[in-house]
Amino acid sequence: MDFYQVVKTRRSVRKYKSTMVPDVVLKRVLEAARIAPSGNNRQPWRFIVIKDAERKRRIARLCHHQSFIAQAPIVIAGCGKNIHYNRGGWMGDCSMIVDVAIAFDHLTLAARAEGLGTCWIGSFENAEIKKYLGIPEDVNVVALTPLGYPQEEASFCETEDRLPLEEIVYQEIWGKTTPQE
Repeated sequence: MDFYQVVKTRRSVRKYKSTMVPDVVLKRVLEAARIAPSGNNRQPWRFIVIKDAERKRRIARLCHHQSFIAQAPIVIAGCGKNIHYNRGGWMGDCSMIVDVAIAFDHLTLAARAEGLGTCWIGSFENAEIKKYLGIPEDVNVVALTPLGYPQEEASFCETEDRLPLEEIVYQEIWGKTTPQE
């Protein structure tokens, strides 16, 4: 699939078929996350692939009872190792979150290219999920996603409800929308 078609049609999917994702497809999706860039090439990400039905249901409850998460054949937890290093400026330790988010975005786009659906989950109980999944103290969950084939192909329609470029892109300074001539 063309890259721009992938970007235009990636959506949050909340209804999944029970069809298992072949291991070779899952590996390609995880590989896309693995090769993502990170600050100073630290690669602070770790991914937990969850297939067990009861474990998925428990994770869904820890994501503020978003039960659709457990419908997918796979749930992936994107975690980040705290770097305890200020790579410059105001971000400090938070740069790990950016690095994991970049890798997780690679994962969701690769999933779309494979015909899979995802839904970026940011509403969850980090401490409880860490305990349940045995995640070390120095690692935090950044995002989770169900992963599977969507029940409806219509899930992948092109985006029409986004702000136009003229409202989100400024030229040279904040608020200036027309380029200097």
